[in-house]
Amino acid sequence: MYKQLSSGVKISITRSISTAFEQYLASIGWDEDQFSMEDFIANWQQYFLENAAWFDKVPQEVLLSPEFHEEIAQKIDEVIAKILSEKPTKKQIESIEKMQKELGTNYTYGCKAEANYVEQLLKEQLKQK
Repeated sequence: MYKQLSSGVKISITRSISTAFEQYLASIGWDEDQFSMEDFIANWQQYFLENAAWFDKVPQEVLLSPEFHEEIAQKIDEVIAKILSEKPTKKQIESIEKMQKELGTNYTYGCKAEANYVEQLLKEQLKQK
């Protein structure tokens, strides 16, 4: 059922998963111990109901289909795996190292999205300094 959707709708679904996942992780400070898949799914559902254009473009019978739910669960797993496996850029690493040296912090980060979170956190700390 998912495969039958237009490419624009599929891209929008993927984007909504990515955005909601990164927002959720930021809300818990990228703390693995606080991560809850149920909480993330609840956040994603709230996100797509309020912000995503794709939801209104998918027929109701598709939205209610168990097959569609299984395909979406698989898509969520794929998107999360991709986000977590994308390495930080050289520019991000250099920027974070420079700010951490200046601030005396030692944040760790394992992927590009988490590095983005850390970079923003450090920039805020520098503004307050």
